[in-house]
Order: sequence, then C-alpha cells, then structure tokens
Amino acid sequence: MFEQPKERPSFAVKIIALWTVFLLGTIFHTQLALIPLFHGLSVLAPHGQVATDISEISAILWLMLAFFTIPLLAIIGTCLLDSRRFRLGHFWVTVIYSVLNLAHLVVDLTIPPIAWYQIALMAVLFLVGLVLNRVAYQWAKETHGHRHRLQSAH
Repeated sequence: MFEQPKERPSFAVKIIALWTVFLLGTIFHTQLALIPLFHGLSVLAPHGQVATDISEISAILWLMLAFFTIPLLAIIGTCLLDSRRFRLGHFWVTVIYSVLNLAHLVVDLTIPPIAWYQIALMAVLFLVGLVLNRVAYQWAKETHGHRHRLQSAH
C-alpha cells in the first residue's frame, strides 16, 4: 500500500521540517494559552500583574518576536547556505533553544495551577528540539559540499 522511499531526505530537509514542527508547536502553545478567553475565562499571567499600557510589555513583545524570527531565519539560512560556519552556528542556536525550552518547561511546572496540557505540549516541543539538536550536529559534522542542501541522499 505504502511505497518505501528510495532516497533518504538530506539534513537540510530534515532540519527545515523539524524547525517547522517546532514553530507550529510554539504557535499552538500560545494559542492554547488563549483558548480560555473563548470560554469567558481569564488568561491573566500567574503573577497577577496587569499591564495598563502596551509599553509595559514592550520588552516581552520584542523577545517573543526574536524567539519566532530566529527559527524563520534558520530555515532560510538552511535553504541558502551550506558553509561550515553556518552549520556550526546553527547547531549552537538549536542548543540554545533546547535550553530555553527546558527552562520554560521547568518554570511552568512551578507555577500553580499547573496546566498539564501545556506541560505535555512543552515536553513534545523539547523532544522535537533534541531531535533537531542531533540532526543539526550531524549536519555540522558532514563533509562540506557533500551534496546539495535540499537534495536527498542516494
């Protein structure tokens, strides 16, 4: 019924797919936090501090923009660049994201009430990040110019 693929995807294809899954999961993490609004419930931050002006959360907005933009740039770079320097830098970016995800997961476990559905999603995203770390590491170690970034291996 299902035909076995004849070729394995390249590292670049795997990385782009993993970053895409990560970004979709991160967007859903945000969406999941907002769903209570549609049921008339508050989504007030657990610390209870309420912003009265957008400028009070400006730093958070800029950090969130950076958190989403860096993976987008990593996807573009993976499509267009194949230098050893980029591949090594990309690997370290994936490591930083894994550390940030683990920290976020741990912090979410300390804030009552614990939203277990968010913990489950964050755990999945952390695991996706670890797979991304592994594939990015393999790509960084690959011989430069071994094959085109988006072509499959033979």
